Amino acid sequence: SAAISACEKCGEWQQALLLFNNIAELSLELDAITFNAAVSAAEKGSEWQLALSLLNKMDQDQVTADSITYCSAISACQKGFQWQLALSLLSVLSQMGTQPDAGAIGYNAAISACEK
Repeated sequence: SAAISACEKCGEWQQALLLFNNIAELSLELDAITFNAAVSAAEKGSEWQLALSLLNKMDQDQVTADSITYCSAISACQKGFQWQLALSLLSVLSQMGTQPDAGAIGYNAAISACEK
């Protein structure tokens, strides 16, 4: 997950997602940190559909999504002009009882999605 995060942070989101796929193909365990890095990479690339697909894969793999996951997915939807999906994810985030900072990030991204 460190390599995926490093790629994502320096703007190499496609490389980050390639690394994620390689890990999955090798049947190595994917944890929340690895998924979060991949969802964040998808968000950086404005790939909202991929971000939502990764969120669904987390559920299928029984990996618990957290506020970081949802905030990244909401931001991806915002960049893709998908305000309805952003609000839907925000609803889930608000039910999670997140920390105030994480909730604020999610709310700001959802509001920005509605503006567009």
